[in-house]
This record gives sequence, C-alpha cells and structure tokens, in this order.
Amino acid sequence: MGLESAVSWASDPFGYLGRHGDVVRTFQPGAAGVEVISRKSRRRLGRLQEASPGLFVGEIKPTADYALRVLWPDSAWETEDVYSFGPVLSEADLTAIIRGEVTGMADRLGAVPRALEGVEGVAFSVWAPNARRVSLVGDFNSWDGERYPMRLRHEAGVWEIFIPRLAAGARYKFDVEGADGSVRRKADPLARATEIPPATASIVAPLLDHAWGDDGWMADRAARHHAGAAISIYEVHAGSWRRPWDGHQCHDWDALADHLIPYVAGLDFTHVQLMPIMEHPFGGSWGYQPLGQFAPSARYGAPEGLARFVDRCHQAGLGVILDWVPAHFPSDAHGLERFDGTALYEHADPREGFHPDWNTLIYNLGRDEVASFLVASALYWLDRFHIDGLRVDAVASMLYRDYSRKAGEWTPNVHGGRENLESIAFLRRLNAAVSEHFPSAITIAEESTAWPGVTAPVDQGGLGFSYKWNMGWMNDTLRYMHRDPVHRGWHGGDLAFGLTYAFTEGFVLPLSHDEVVHGKGSLLSKMPGDRWRQFANLRALLALMWAHPGKKLLFMGGEIGQWREWDHDGELDWALLETPEHAGLQSLVGDLNRIYRQEGALHHTDADARGFGWIAENHDRDGVFVFERRSFHGGAPLIVAVNMTPEPQMRRVRVPLEGRWTEILNTDAAVYGGGDLGNQGGASAFPHPDGPALDLTLPPLAAVYLRYEGPSA
Repeated sequence: MGLESAVSWASDPFGYLGRHGDVVRTFQPGAAGVEVISRKSRRRLGRLQEASPGLFVGEIKPTADYALRVLWPDSAWETEDVYSFGPVLSEADLTAIIRGEVTGMADRLGAVPRALEGVEGVAFSVWAPNARRVSLVGDFNSWDGERYPMRLRHEAGVWEIFIPRLAAGARYKFDVEGADGSVRRKADPLARATEIPPATASIVAPLLDHAWGDDGWMADRAARHHAGAAISIYEVHAGSWRRPWDGHQCHDWDALADHLIPYVAGLDFTHVQLMPIMEHPFGGSWGYQPLGQFAPSARYGAPEGLARFVDRCHQAGLGVILDWVPAHFPSDAHGLERFDGTALYEHADPREGFHPDWNTLIYNLGRDEVASFLVASALYWLDRFHIDGLRVDAVASMLYRDYSRKAGEWTPNVHGGRENLESIAFLRRLNAAVSEHFPSAITIAEESTAWPGVTAPVDQGGLGFSYKWNMGWMNDTLRYMHRDPVHRGWHGGDLAFGLTYAFTEGFVLPLSHDEVVHGKGSLLSKMPGDRWRQFANLRALLALMWAHPGKKLLFMGGEIGQWREWDHDGELDWALLETPEHAGLQSLVGDLNRIYRQEGALHHTDADARGFGWIAENHDRDGVFVFERRSFHGGAPLIVAVNMTPEPQMRRVRVPLEGRWTEILNTDAAVYGGGDLGNQGGASAFPHPDGPALDLTLPPLAAVYLRYEGPSA
C-alpha cells in the first residue's frame, strides 16, 4: 500500500483511525516509528509507515486484540489503540441521557474509570451537541488537541472516547470546536475532581469507595428533619473558620473534622452548613460562583476527604447541609459559557441569561438537558457523600424574570407575567426528585419574597422545599435591635410582626454570613450602647431567636461575639475567648442549643400556631415581650420574658397554670457576662382574678425562660 496524504478525520475519527479491514492508522506526532503487536503475546505483527507528519499507516493483518508499540527518540511504550474500542455509552445510556434521567448521570458522563473490552482505563463523555469537533487533551497526550478527537453519538449530542491504561489523577480538558470554527479549551462540566484554583484543569477522580460508618444516623435521619424536630445550624465558610498552623492556605477535610466537628458538637448544634464547596474559580465569591457542580473544591483536598468528613460528622451526631447554587454561574473561559460555541447552558438573550447583581450567567432551565444536569448534581451530593440537605441559594432571583431589572431589561413569560415559569418547574422537579430518591434529606430555600407555598408540597401546587429562610424575621429583628432602647417602645411591631405569618411556611431563622459583610458590621457591633449593653443586647437577641418559632441558623463568629466583619481571607478572632464576655456569649449559645433540644415546647410546634401565645402584648409601649411556648407531644410549657429596655422591670404576668415555674435560662447570669439579676431560680404562680400570675424580675436587656414544674408543694 502506498503512502497516504494527511486527511481531516475530526468529523469521524473512529471511521478513519484504528483498524479498518487490513489497514491500521494511528496519529502519533513526534514518534520515530510505530509497530503493531499482539495484545496478549506482545509479538510484533508489523510496522506502520509515516504517511504524513504524525500519521502512521500500515496494511497488516492484526489479531482482534492488537496493540501499538510507539517508538520515541529515547524510549518506547506499548498501549492499546484508542481507536480500536467500540462505543463507550450503551444504547440504554443514550436513551437515559435523551430522556433526561438524572440518576446515574455521573456514571455516564464525565471521566469514569472503568474497564472496556477487558482493558482498564478511563471513559470520557461530554455533552456538546453543536460542536464540529471535540478532542480530549491532557497530561497523557501533551495537551495536543489533534491526538484524541472523540466519537459523536449524534442522537444524544454526546462525544465520547476511552483511553486505555489511564488512571485516576490524570489532568484533562476538552478542546471544543464550535460552529464558527473557533476552539475553546473547556473543563469537564461533570468533573468529580479539579486542580486547585487558580489552575483550571479537571482531574480524573477514582471511584468513591468509602466504607461508611453512619448506618445509625441514616436510619434515624427522618426523625431529625421533620417539622417538629430541633434543628440548629452552624453556618461555616470552611476556608476561614480557622487557618492551619503549618502555613497552608486552609485546612483539608481531615483537619476540619479534627477541629470543627468537636467544636460544633460541643456547642450542641444539630447541623453544620457549609457555604458552597463545589469547585469555584474565584475564592472571593465564597463559593457562590461555582463551575464544578459535581466536584468538591480541591482547596480542601480530594473528594474522599469530604466523604470522611461527613461520616465523622454523622458519627458525632451532626448533620451536614451544603449550600448549592443553581441560580447562576461565572463566565470564566474554561467553564460553561458558550460551551460548544453556542449558548448551551445559558440563555442567549442577556435579558434572561445575564445576572446584573453578580455579573454572572443564568442557566437556561427551560432546556431539559440543563435542568437534568443540575438535578443530577443535587442528587449526586446526597447520594455519594451522604449529605443531609441542600440550602438552595438565591431562589428569589430564580422566581421572577424582572429580579433586579428595570423596565425594558427583562422579558415577560408566555402569559405576559413576571413569574419565571421555567425556574418554577425546575424547582418543583428538583424537590420532587429529592423527595423520591432521598426522602429523609431536606432542601432549604433562600427566598426573600412573599412567594406563596415555598414549603408546600409539589402535588399541592407548592415549590416543595422542606424549609425556607425567614428573611422578613431577620430584617425586622435586626432593625429593631439596632435602635437605641429609648426608641424601641415605638417599634415593638418589628419583633411581633413575624408571628403573624410564622406558621405559613416551614421557616429557618437565619443570622447568616450575609448580615456580617459589606459594611453591615458584625452582630455584636450592630448592637447599640456601650460595651456592656452591646453584649447584653446580643445575648437577649439570641435567646429571643432560640425561643421564637422556627429552626435556627447562626453564622460562625456570632457565637463568640466577633467585633470585626467576617473576612474570608482571615479566620475568626479566637483570641477573644480569653475575655469573660466573649467566652460567656459562647457558653450561652451552647446552653441555648441544649435547652432547645431538651424542651419539646421550643421545637415540637414550630409549624403549629397552637404552640405559641402572647402573654404580654404591650411591647409597642415599653419593650417587654412575654409569650408562651407549648408542646402537644410531651414536655412542659415554657414562659419566655424578654426585657429590651436598659432598666430592670418588675412584672406581674399571666401564666396558663398555677404552681412552680423554674428559671432554666437567664441571659443576665454572671456566667454569661451579665449582672446576675434574676428570680432566684424561679417563681410560683398564684391565683388572680384574671388567671394564674407570676411576679417576675426581668433583668435589663435580657431574656429569661421559665419551665412549668407542677403544682406547688
């Protein structure tokens, strides 16, 4: 056979390269020669000739299991011919992709170590339906985009290739040639591991093979998550909670487990919530501009480390919630932006596809493949890493087409309205999928508007979330607390208004990271008055929050009285705990969590209006708030009295039952840094014409909890 001239095989590489009849073709640029050998015996079957630079061709009668011996100027290596293998994806796989089946997507697309035709290697698959050509590049082919053009499975728009003898740890990307002829080098949208930013390559991850030890936790998880459970969440930015002592930028998962888990469990929180740990190129986004929706950030080590962390959390009695961001993604060149030369993941129209608040792109959730990609991501974390819940970021921005947009900057829906119908359908699909596959896991919406039914079931017309952040409560409460106490008498409605809707949704009360950045000040610095009053105000705020209906969330640093705003490049000011006021505040948070867990009245009826009742409603006049919390599932009733004035108050308050009421918490206790004014352990209710009553001493800027113990002796 004569020499052949080079041809373009990009459109059908498997139809040209490899073995076709008695002809073998392989592209090995820079090689000194190529021999064909028997895969089993390693016996030489013939030598190929260089038909054009890098293209070696020969007419040989190889066995079905032939391999190549590539001769380099100073070495030689043997490998199976990449283009001798059949399809990577089965017809069933393609059908599942076409149908948008989300379970198993991570086993079909991306980089999957596996055996094909008896040979170990890695299968690569990527969705790029509008590309002219997609080539795999990486450490294993000198990042040469001409070496490994991929096979297109037309019916699904997916490109695939199998690289024999490749192992986990290899770096790779895809060269994607768009319809306009331009080539974009892209990271894998379904990569399960990545390089440490600012490097941007994807990494072949080994199959996760963690031996889980959390069977007991998983069996009991549903009981820990229902509407009447005690849920108290410690929100953490993993990189800046505490910095390593060895000079590294941040702790890895094992070091975090060593330090963070005993700390959070020691304060009796029920869950730790991690700000987004999905891979993100810009650390200053705190993870809220992710590109690796299936990859734990390499900043904290390998994916196996995250599995160990979650397992250790569960064995310590802690749940793990992840922030998850389906609302937008950054426009970094290696990411999803115009992935195949078209607006594939995003909207083409910037009025729909560009987020003005964050200068990011918006997923086209009306495209089934994109919606399936994101739902598959959500299920992946719940499945592979035993994550207990997802807090879905920026839901409000997804629900409204005119969110943060002026007239003319948005397009209405098909009915002429502002509701984003595609996002609504996506959120319902997401929550239905979580409910179906992981019924004991929870989803939490960051939703700041009055959208109805955020936590109502999907089959009842709701969005299907388990819980919703109560942003109204947060804004009203912090506004009230920021006022000088002399003015609070005219603004008591700020604290009371939340009770008018407290039972319309399943709520989480959040004092989150968003409230301690961008010039807003820390929680402690928001409080008015001198140093003593600031601490007293914060203690009263936290006690009010823990007694208010709704689950709890506190961002790291709030429990120690951080003075500075949170700085993601630093760490918490742990040295503050050397002073009694800060240590006392930390002790209070631990005691609040313990009382919250122990007293059914504080959590059983979070979603039941019968479990709350005002006792003193003159808060508009004098800043004193008194209410009852009651359980219908066991546990004594509680009275909560909060004095938001700087003066002690002597109050006679109505109570539901005569008998002894024990003071189980007083935020003015000396152990917390207070003045130790109180009720000497409790008080007895006596008969009164208007019903049983207690005479109480209410310390200044403080809260007291009293539990009913029974009739007086």
